[in-house]
Amino acid sequence: MSPATDSTTDEDGPVSESDALRSLAAGGGESEAERAEALRAGAIADRIAERLNADASGTRIGTLALFNDTVSFGGGFNLGAGRGPAAPRGSTGTVPLAEDEITEYTDLYVQPERYDEALDALCKRHLLVLTGSPGSGRTAAAVNLLAEALVLNSSSDGGCHRLLDAVSIVSPAWEPPAERSACIAVLDGCPDGLSARGLAGAASKLRAAGAHLVLIGGPEVEAAVSGPGGDDLAWHGLSPVDPLAVLERRILGHGADPERRGELMALLDASGALTALREQPLASHAVRLASVVTAGGDLAAAVTALRDPSDQVYTWFRTHHEPEAIAFALAVAVLEGSSYLTVADAALRLRQALSPEEPTPPDVRFRDRLEQDQPWIELVFPGPGELPGSPRVRFRSALVRHVVLTYAWTTLDGRREAVLQWLRRLLGHSDLEVRAQAAVASGVLARSDYHYAVHRFVKSWAGSTSWPVRQAAATAIGVAGSTPATADPVWELLHQWAGGGHSAYERRLAGTAATAVGGLFGRNAPDRALGVLRSALDRGDDWGTLTPVAWGGVNLLHQGRTQEVLTAYLHWSQPQDQSPMVLKTLSAFVFAASTPYTSAVPGAAGPEGAVDGVPLLLSVLPHHRRALAELWGRALARKPVQEPAFAALRGWIDTYADSCPGGPAPLRTLVLDIARLPGKHRERLHWWLTKWAGDREHPSARAEDLARALEL
Repeated sequence: MSPATDSTTDEDGPVSESDALRSLAAGGGESEAERAEALRAGAIADRIAERLNADASGTRIGTLALFNDTVSFGGGFNLGAGRGPAAPRGSTGTVPLAEDEITEYTDLYVQPERYDEALDALCKRHLLVLTGSPGSGRTAAAVNLLAEALVLNSSSDGGCHRLLDAVSIVSPAWEPPAERSACIAVLDGCPDGLSARGLAGAASKLRAAGAHLVLIGGPEVEAAVSGPGGDDLAWHGLSPVDPLAVLERRILGHGADPERRGELMALLDASGALTALREQPLASHAVRLASVVTAGGDLAAAVTALRDPSDQVYTWFRTHHEPEAIAFALAVAVLEGSSYLTVADAALRLRQALSPEEPTPPDVRFRDRLEQDQPWIELVFPGPGELPGSPRVRFRSALVRHVVLTYAWTTLDGRREAVLQWLRRLLGHSDLEVRAQAAVASGVLARSDYHYAVHRFVKSWAGSTSWPVRQAAATAIGVAGSTPATADPVWELLHQWAGGGHSAYERRLAGTAATAVGGLFGRNAPDRALGVLRSALDRGDDWGTLTPVAWGGVNLLHQGRTQEVLTAYLHWSQPQDQSPMVLKTLSAFVFAASTPYTSAVPGAAGPEGAVDGVPLLLSVLPHHRRALAELWGRALARKPVQEPAFAALRGWIDTYADSCPGGPAPLRTLVLDIARLPGKHRERLHWWLTKWAGDREHPSARAEDLARALEL
């Protein structure tokens, strides 16, 4: 998709007939580099949007279930601290763990890596700080470590207890609940009062009582252990455990035979459970699915509930309010698949917009917080044979991205303006892919409340004097209209813009409409797309939209809609008179015939018959012989289109013909077909071919052969 480079005083591109035709003859009003960049940006955006639309099918985003605070959510992150009743802050109470609860944790347990190291540390120091994300199996690990430590130290009389207020252990008044007891305390976050010295004091009391305690927490607790006075404290980072191993052990027990294991794997694969555990590799989810299988429940329904991104997103945003976490999640949602450094830089800029100004650059390390704050995000490192570099960042589930964007846009009211301004700045990023990703993300936001988005940002972007911003608006409006609920309103809006007034601003809107229908949105509804192009082109003596309409036609051709475009051009130029609409249509055709096809994304499949570096209409000539002969005849017969039309025809003859699979033979057939049309086509063609054959500087042997063919 390529907009015009503005050259007139109102900065809206060519308006007069002569300027418009001169601009098209020069290649559309922009440099080769600008055209290539615009084409690639549009292709990247279409590819991203197509994948996003496919990934989003079947999700519940936008339903009442997502936004109703009273609904009971399943399938999200298990962010609870464990079983047992909650207690008010400052409570020193404990709750004993029942024997059956301990058995549930310890029976069929799968030990993570370095488990023995954690056990040794607990036995020696009596207090172990165990860090891991919620749902990672940290509570099960703590119970198993305590049970083994009690056995090893021959001190099981005091039982196993859960502390209701973890911070109470640093109080001078705290004492273990019983001698030779085991305690679990869960502390996410780092409340005031927690210190390494306080934990060291608790460890001394535990040793004196022959008791053991595991303090479960996240990075904040780890930081407290590293503070002054923490030299004698034991800390262990819980290694991730394979959720599939947990599920298999829960269902098959120890030492299952290969046949039963094969049957289980087939069941998990058919139900989508393997995909669900890859997307959310937490031990808690494995336990949940295992319980469904052992109870004879509906595994497919449980997997569907687990994979539902609405519940995940709702739960995450309800528990994460820090600017760092929100900024990184939104940056990944916009730039998914980009490098870590690209995402981190964008996230840091958004964080700055979400937070008060700081006198010095903040010490923000997103990667260090991924496991704790962003378990739905993964880093994908370069594989063998790939160029080294920072890892790519993406959500584990392809279903999450658009839900994160929509929820943040519709729910974080105080941050909506900052998010929008951040997206607007990304549209000017030096990385073309970042700009395309930001444009697609803007379209996802527009889906959630189409009417609001049009008046909030889409229309102002569509009428911008900056062509990258107008292109982003075209992408956004196409993405917004790619759902059944919004398709008709978007088409109505594009027709309104295309047929608007003649001010500079209204011409820019019409040009943006033409750009929008040249992409994925128009490819999926070519007849409606061509209707918009006609409205934008048929504006009487106003030629200001010729270039974006001509590019819109080229892009539809390059997306495989050759038959539809040629049929439309034949219909629009049917009067064959000197009316502006006929001349504009034939000018658009000549522009398409002059524009080489270029694969904007390396490796991407192009339309059938396309040859890189050759105008598509030449490479598909044998399949559209009659329509092309008629359009060439009309263009070659009418001034002022005639001169650029003959220049384009000579390009086909001398520059491109040998690059096509059929060689020059189809071109000879075309020339003969044009010559047979009613009128003076044979004489006109013969005159020009003879002129090219006798050109003193660049004589054309092929033109001479074609001229002789006309004489037969």
